[in-house]
This record gives sequence, C-alpha cells and structure tokens, in this order.
Amino acid sequence: MSWQLASWLLLGGSTVLLFLGLPVVFSFLVINVLGAWLILGGEAGIAQMVRNCVGSVASFSLTPIPLFVLMGEVLFHTGLAVKVIDGIERLIKNLPGRLAVVAIVAGTVFSAISGSTIATTAMLGGLMVPLMLQRGYHPTMATGPVMAIGAVDMLIPPSALTVLLGSLSGISISKLLIGGVVPGLILSVVFVAYIVIRVKIQPHLAPKTEFTEHKGWDMFQPFVKYVLPLVSIFAVVVGVMIAGIATPTESAAIGAFTTVLFAMAYRALTVKNMLESLRATVTISGMILFIIIGATTFAQILSFSGVSNGVVQVITGANLSTNAIILGMLLILIFLGVFVDQVSMMLITLPIFMPIVQQLGVDQVWFGIMFLICMQLGLLLPPHGLLLMTMRGVAPKEVTMMHIFQAVMPYLAFSFVVLALVFFWPPVATWLPNLLG
Repeated sequence: MSWQLASWLLLGGSTVLLFLGLPVVFSFLVINVLGAWLILGGEAGIAQMVRNCVGSVASFSLTPIPLFVLMGEVLFHTGLAVKVIDGIERLIKNLPGRLAVVAIVAGTVFSAISGSTIATTAMLGGLMVPLMLQRGYHPTMATGPVMAIGAVDMLIPPSALTVLLGSLSGISISKLLIGGVVPGLILSVVFVAYIVIRVKIQPHLAPKTEFTEHKGWDMFQPFVKYVLPLVSIFAVVVGVMIAGIATPTESAAIGAFTTVLFAMAYRALTVKNMLESLRATVTISGMILFIIIGATTFAQILSFSGVSNGVVQVITGANLSTNAIILGMLLILIFLGVFVDQVSMMLITLPIFMPIVQQLGVDQVWFGIMFLICMQLGLLLPPHGLLLMTMRGVAPKEVTMMHIFQAVMPYLAFSFVVLALVFFWPPVATWLPNLLG
C-alpha cells in the first residue's frame, strides 16, 4: 500500500469518524485495528498492536496526569476552592466589573493548584455566574471571564493536558509546564484590564453594587489562611522541578500529597469527599490513558506505513520558509479546534507535525507552547468549544448559547494576539524555561 493511500485511510478515516460523532477512543480503535490488519500484517499485526498498547501506558512519564487531576478534585470536593474565592474577593476593592475581576484572579489561582480545565470552569461557573447575574451583570460579562480564565488553566502548571502533550510529542514535560507560565499570566492581566476598561465605557454591563468592605485583619485573614498556603503547593511543585530535586512525576506526587495534607489540616477532608475525588480522578485519568493507547498505536502505524516520512518530505521539499511551515501547522490546529476536542487535535497532528519540527530544527518548547495556545483557543471556539458546553451546563437558564458565543469573542481575540506574540517573539515562551535550566 502506498503512503498516499495509507494517509487517506488513516488520517482521513479517523477525521471522518470524529466528525460523525464517534467518541475519540472508539474512532482511533476502529482505525488502529483496520490499520494493524492491513499494514502491520493480519493477525500478527493485531498482536503487535496489543503489545504496543500495553507498552504505551506502562510509562513513568504519564504518572503526573492522575496526580495533577487529583489535586484539583480534592480542592473542589472539599470546598477549599470556595474559601479561596472568598479570600481573593475581600482584597479586591470596588473596581469596575469587580466580580468579573474576582473570577479572573480566582481562576488564575486555581490554575496554579488544579490540573483540570473543565473542573475550574464548572466550579467558577456554578458559583460566580449566578451571583453576577443576580447583581445585574449582563450575561456576556458574567460568563465570558469564567470561560476565558478556564482555558488559561491549560497554560499554567499543573496541567494534565500539558503533560499529555509532552508525553505524546517527546517535548520536555518540565519545560512545557514552566514555559506556559508567562503566556498564561499575560492573558490573565490582559483579561482584567479589558474588563475594567470595558465596564468603564459601558457601565450597564456590570452595575455597581453594594458589597461588604472588610478592614484590618478581617480583610486579610482568609487570604493568609487559605490562599497563600494553597498557592504554596504551586511553588513546591514547580520549585522542586526547577531545582532538579524531583522529576515531573515526583513533583506531581509531592503536590497531590501536600494537597491532601492541607485538606486534612483544614478539617475539610472526609471519607465521602475523598472517595468522590478519587472516583472523579479515576474516571478522567482512565479516559486519558485509553486515548494514549490509541494515539501511540496510531503514530506507530503511520510511521510503519511511510505516511509520516512521506508527508515530511513533501512539506520540507516545497521550499517554504520555516516560519511559513509553522504558521501552516498553527492554522490547521485552529481549524481543527472548531470541530474536535483537544486530545483529538493531538492524536491527529502530532505524528505528522513533530517529525517536521525536528527536521527543521525548531525549538520544540516554543512550538509546544504555541500548540498549547491553539488548544486553549479550541476550548473557546464556537460552536463546539468544550468550555462553551461546560458553561451552558452550569449557567442559569436565562443565559443562552448566543450570550455564551458573544461573551467569548473578545477573549478569543486576546488569545490570538498572545499566540502572535509568541510566534514573532519566541522568548515569551522560552525565556523562563531557559533561565531556570
């Protein structure tokens, strides 16, 4: 079978199945079985595929995924996340769009202590959006900041999707985790500035409301008691990686253990909510591991069939500049983000993109951070963005899908600007990992 025909079968077939609505795991299972039978060689090919499946998940580098997810689940199920919101809200004065600003700042903090993008959006959406609507906020001003900062969760460590990207692409997981910090913080600051300016221009979007102003120690107590200790988990997780004391897996274990210890210290951990946290962690992690099985086998079949080498030779032989090729990859990712989820984007593109990146000699961390930003855009792109669906699920009934689509547009524009900033000025993504070694 020629590599051109194999590419239509494997890449085209998987894309068609995803567009037809078949779950990611089953889409790639069908294509992998078909590819193993036709390309790897009948029953022997199927047996080889099974061996590859076992080897793909028996990897030490994948261990941070359930540990990062567990950190977030413990915080949410024990109610410590609500304490963090209260601690942040007391410190923010009566700014224009105050509650929306609180959502951005609280979401940034959760990004540093939770590895689950959807959990952050669902929690903030369930708590903050009804409160903002009750105080007269326009639905677009109430929902937009929550979805936007939920997507930023992907960039700021710990992030399960970042670990997955590093594992599937071969890019240093620790450098990817650290490299997302600066772009993520830039987006958070820009979002806050946008909200304040927008509400000053259009005050009806977020009417001023009375709020209890705390003074003295009463104002700082929840921040000191809850926010600072929990944010220290982020410092520990990143610090031990930077210092070379621990691998990403070991630092994730330290973070999960520290999170459970804090929950116990606050007397918030019960047998019931611990079991709920573990159950949610197993569900999410199991889904990710099944996807990894499909992704690894898919990449191996692509390589064996000659598709990977064939596509690489066609692209590198087209006499295009390196920037033009990278830009083309980013446009493909953004296009896919409109239709498929982030994991599917990785499964479809990484087996083709990474050999090209390696052959071009491109900084892999720089490319990886842009890949993450494109996936972050995919979370917010109408009509199928995952966080749009999450918001629709937790928002009150008066919030329509049109409100949600309108709300997300300004934040999408800012994300595109940050993507362009990283593309034209790579140190935005690479400076911190290089500085910290």
